[in-house]
Amino acid sequence: MDLLDRSAEHYDTVEAMFLDCGLLYRRMSMRAAGMKKGMKVLDVATGTGALARGAKRNVGETGRVFGVAPNRGMLTETKKSHSLPLSRGVAQQLPFESNSFDFVTMGIALRHVLDLAAAFSEYLRVLKPGGRLWILDSHVAKSKFGHWMTKQVWGRIVPGMTFMFTRSKDAKLLMDYYWDTVEQCVEPPVIVEALKRAGFDRARSRVMLPGGLCEYKGSKPGA
Repeated sequence: MDLLDRSAEHYDTVEAMFLDCGLLYRRMSMRAAGMKKGMKVLDVATGTGALARGAKRNVGETGRVFGVAPNRGMLTETKKSHSLPLSRGVAQQLPFESNSFDFVTMGIALRHVLDLAAAFSEYLRVLKPGGRLWILDSHVAKSKFGHWMTKQVWGRIVPGMTFMFTRSKDAKLLMDYYWDTVEQCVEPPVIVEALKRAGFDRARSRVMLPGGLCEYKGSKPGA
């Protein structure tokens, strides 16, 4: 947690290293998943608001986007450049009333959640009937070669580039930690089964980039 706070000021620099392509991808993917104007959205583990920015563009002036995260440093960085309601909290215990949101999102943070059942139950609780869930998280290829390639990119190249762009040892250490958590992340079938057990309809996963990204979707039963 302390590492995330210390490196928060460099988080957007890491996005810029990839020409902010990740921001565009997230916005388009959320729109394809059903996010539209006028919706009320909750972004869990919002970090510096990378995903929330895209959500705000999708919902327009008639919609609202709320962010929640446990890290003071990340939330402080978000407040510097984004005007959205922010709260401190964790996925397993969200500080919001039941049936409050049309859409719940989480970007590149699910592997930090220790109790999937508790988190998914909370997501279901705060969603309105018929509300949708969209999660983006890392993916590790199963093959030996695919795993090796993923490790070279996320375990060596990206941390090296991060230090070159930021000159911050904490930022590099964050990306080293990123790979450690990615390598140990839960496999997609286990996550989908946990979503189903929590009560989500149409729970499914889709590998968008082998060795890179995987999307998870579901909806709350009801009209």
